[in-house]
Amino acid sequence: MARFIIEGGQPLKGTITPAGNKNEALAVLGATLLTDEEVVLSNLPDIGDVNTIMEVLRRLGVETRNLGPNEVAFRARSVKQPSLDKELARRVRGSVTLAGPMLARFGEVCLPQPGGDKIGRRRVDTHLLALSSLGAKIEVGDFYTMRADQGLRGQDILLDETSVTATESAVMAAALAKGRTVIRNAASEPHVQGVCRMVASMGAHIEGIGSNTLVIEGVDKLHGTRHRIGPDHIEVGSFIGMAAATNGEVLIKDAGPENLRMILLVFGRLGLRAEVRGQDVFIPPGQQLEVIEDAHGAIPKIDDAPWPGFPADLTSIALVVATQARGTVLIFEKMFESRLFFVDRLIGMGAKLVLCDPHRVVVVGPSRLHGRDMVSPDIRAGIALVIAALCAEGKSAIQNIEQIDRGYERIEQRLRALGASIERAE
Repeated sequence: MARFIIEGGQPLKGTITPAGNKNEALAVLGATLLTDEEVVLSNLPDIGDVNTIMEVLRRLGVETRNLGPNEVAFRARSVKQPSLDKELARRVRGSVTLAGPMLARFGEVCLPQPGGDKIGRRRVDTHLLALSSLGAKIEVGDFYTMRADQGLRGQDILLDETSVTATESAVMAAALAKGRTVIRNAASEPHVQGVCRMVASMGAHIEGIGSNTLVIEGVDKLHGTRHRIGPDHIEVGSFIGMAAATNGEVLIKDAGPENLRMILLVFGRLGLRAEVRGQDVFIPPGQQLEVIEDAHGAIPKIDDAPWPGFPADLTSIALVVATQARGTVLIFEKMFESRLFFVDRLIGMGAKLVLCDPHRVVVVGPSRLHGRDMVSPDIRAGIALVIAALCAEGKSAIQNIEQIDRGYERIEQRLRALGASIERAE
């Protein structure tokens, strides 16, 4: 087991470029199954979850070739079996998005219950609703056994929740279904848009990209393509949080500011000023973070919501930044009932927090944080603990950093380039 050793108190300074969007990467890897022609993915993040899904594909029979840094060619000419590797698939929540393309192209799939972060219940019912609406017969057990012996047929589908992965899986399935599919209450996050654009570049007919209603006209066959994965707005938000908490001076290159408007607005409620410079975002030094109260002095709230709302994956980061801002703010994480349970580590570092219930925590700042030994429970809580350690006095050790590696590429090397004192120890 590896750990990070972090000496806090060093303002970050320099330039950093975000990796490719993790959630887009996991889904477009599944899209390589939709054709027997070669598909090239670039800006593919070299992270644990992506490498796991790539191994799942290889064990299905997909050929892969490394073309260069973060660029891989895939060819699914022959899939040996319909069953995903149980051990590998259970490591990654994104394995669920393989169901749609497997059903559409091969007519069957055996999907283990997907894994991922332990942040509360993460239902797959919306995926089952979408795929069964398209004609799949599904048996629920230790595996989800799905068959479409007569092929999939387009339908008008209303998703019962705005699920990112269910939307992606349904889009990929509908691309090879017979007739027209309408997906209502569809997710529209940047990574969903990226998946739609890739499948469209393979020959699918998709209308409404970026909206909550997608219309897909099924085709008989899709062809190969080249697709560049967009910048990870969650990683950009993480770097913004690091710069803010350490009072740093950081330029984030190729940040995709068109996808950052709500993120910058919410960090602005904590008193952070960011400058958008074309495709880059600059965090100036010397800022005094202070919570901006609501009208009549009411305590403000930071809460997550489906796109274009504030991403749930950034609530942990916003919480840590709030510990360094003068004032009081309520953090309200609506989606997952276990995501905020990492705050006991922050309290142990000296943060003034009150965990009201599994979804809400009151933060009173600023707090002087002190280094301590901690364990990372999941990807986003892990990077939040890294941010806390970077702005704390003294030394911290963060264990179970394999969780962080699942979502952040070479994070310690990139942070050292910004002046952070962070080392990986076995």
